[in-house]
Amino acid sequence: MKNKSLSFWLFMTPTLVALALVVFVPFVYGFIYSFSDWNGLHATEFLGLDHYVNLIQSENFLSAIWFTIKFAVVSIVLVNVIGLGLALLVTQHLKVSNLFRTVFFMPNLIGGLILGFIWQFIFVSAFDSAGRLLGWEFLQGWLADPTTGFWGLVILNAWQYSGYIMIIYIAYLEAVPKELIEAADIDGANPFQRFWKVTFPLVAPAFTISMFLTLSNAFKMYDQNLALTGGGPFKSTEMIAMDIYNTAFSENNMAFAQAKAVVFFILVAAVALTQVYYNKKREVDL
Repeated sequence: MKNKSLSFWLFMTPTLVALALVVFVPFVYGFIYSFSDWNGLHATEFLGLDHYVNLIQSENFLSAIWFTIKFAVVSIVLVNVIGLGLALLVTQHLKVSNLFRTVFFMPNLIGGLILGFIWQFIFVSAFDSAGRLLGWEFLQGWLADPTTGFWGLVILNAWQYSGYIMIIYIAYLEAVPKELIEAADIDGANPFQRFWKVTFPLVAPAFTISMFLTLSNAFKMYDQNLALTGGGPFKSTEMIAMDIYNTAFSENNMAFAQAKAVVFFILVAAVALTQVYYNKKREVDL
């Protein structure tokens, strides 16, 4: 037993050391630097809560938070609804189910920057041409307007991640006991009742996982935001990750950016833990 315990920790030590050096140590240092005048190389003065006070007065940061929250809420709902719908479709034992699974999952294999530039071409060139041809003004200048720019980001995110979330729902849908579905069918339940009363409660763990993944991804999204809108027009579609990056590397204000990152971490952690807690209470064990 002792040898087994020793071998376990010997194998785990490199991973734990790497995790500490890459995640925990930088986080602690970043938290400390957020109270100083750190310029990326060294800190010379302790400023206390000055950076955090300035955050409250930063219109760009507050606007980025509000925009990110709106984006996260819409994306979470849309990605999970589409992902579950696709999972229900490909688990119907159709002849083309395997082909559909591959096609729906493929966008997740493409990098965010590449997807951003692809959809930028679609929104700017294809939509504009279609709008002029059909006389639909709402298709023209799609990324030049904050509202349509917001929906452009939502569409891109849903198109990329719905297939990934579909895989998670498939795993749980295929584990639902067929006997329960047959019993509900015998009792006279229609397809919607079978899904809502039997299937959906049993795939609640998948909903918890998928919601957590889509939430964290929506809050941390940067590359798609950069490639599609670049935060424009006039920072109206700038998300938190981009605002932090621009503060650090464009404005060269490292300590202030670190304070933003700390607030960002607290916000994401609080929302994610709250979501997991309430979803866990609704799960039904098989």
